[in-house]
Amino acid sequence: MTGTAAIRRIAALLTLAAAPAAAGAQVDFEQCVAALRATAEERGVTPQTAETVTARVRQLPRVIESDRNQPEFVDTFASYLNRRVTAARVETGRELLRRHRSQLDSIAREFGVAPQYLVAFWGLETSYGRVLGDVPVFDSLATLACDTRRAGYFTTEFVNALHIVDRGVDASSMIGSWAGAMGHTQFMPSVYLEHAVDGDGDGDVDLWSSVEDAFASAASFLRSLGWRPGWRWGREVLLPEDFDYYAAGRDRPRPLEEWRQLGVMTTAGRPIEPADEEAALLLPSGSDGPAFLVYANFHAIMRWNRSEFFALTVGHLADRIAGAGPLHTPPPNAPRLTREHVKALQVKLNELGYDAGEPDGIVGSATRSAVRAWQRSQGLAADGYVDADLLRGMNVLD
Repeated sequence: MTGTAAIRRIAALLTLAAAPAAAGAQVDFEQCVAALRATAEERGVTPQTAETVTARVRQLPRVIESDRNQPEFVDTFASYLNRRVTAARVETGRELLRRHRSQLDSIAREFGVAPQYLVAFWGLETSYGRVLGDVPVFDSLATLACDTRRAGYFTTEFVNALHIVDRGVDASSMIGSWAGAMGHTQFMPSVYLEHAVDGDGDGDVDLWSSVEDAFASAASFLRSLGWRPGWRWGREVLLPEDFDYYAAGRDRPRPLEEWRQLGVMTTAGRPIEPADEEAALLLPSGSDGPAFLVYANFHAIMRWNRSEFFALTVGHLADRIAGAGPLHTPPPNAPRLTREHVKALQVKLNELGYDAGEPDGIVGSATRSAVRAWQRSQGLAADGYVDADLLRGMNVLD
């Protein structure tokens, strides 16, 4: 069976399970695993590895439960940031930065990623290695590959994980998150194959036991994502009272000189330096919260994880680990919104002609852009911020 034929077979099994006439039907896991094995061999995995690993995989219902367990509430920036950038995490990060400084400096010279960023990623991904996950990677990936939602993606990751075994990694040692992310920096198998490197010089690449390998691999990955040596991720800034918030958004970068002309200041009250660089302005808590100018390295962080909150938090934690203090303007606390309320908002915006994208209950860049346009049409501060007041103003929330 060719790889394409194997994927078609998996797709047929999934279609059968999802068909209305077969309500309650389940994909035959053994047949699906047999198709995964055939796909793996077609894609160059050795038959011995494919046979040995697939013979032991188990279907894990808790993995499907985790995949379906979308958060009921939409987190605010204040809640997201304050749970992750704590005094304890900052202090631990500073201690670990001191402990690993020599190796981190060496990595910085090779890959161009400053030490504090690698420690920050480590802290956010696995709490400095304390939470690596407890699910066998092949069980999680096979379970998800044989599910109806993202079979193609997880089939590829399952095969990639088998290629890792062919490189000499013990399959039984590959433990990770419910989604198959592995090691200190939570790499998916495809990222491991492309970017995992030997950081400690022992001839092996071990992202589970070797922090040095994890650091070097994270730096290798960030470089591939467009990390610019010598540049920071961004910075908190102060805005003038008459600032036009419609200028905010990742999709509206402009040269730093233009931000300077608009009166944007550093938190020390000095004009922005007129460097030859573009930046975008982000207002994750609206006009009442902190403002950030973000540079190319911020976008590299977002290619690692497509959440603006995550990228801002990585940057801020890195700054704190390097010795900076708390934010000048802390994000205000606000009630969380439900995903259903956000979906209703997106539907309403689309109906009014403001393109918020597919209603999914997630406040992303398209939704913020649509909100800014609607706010501007109403003569409001066009900061793109979604809160209860906005929902009431649009008759989405009572």
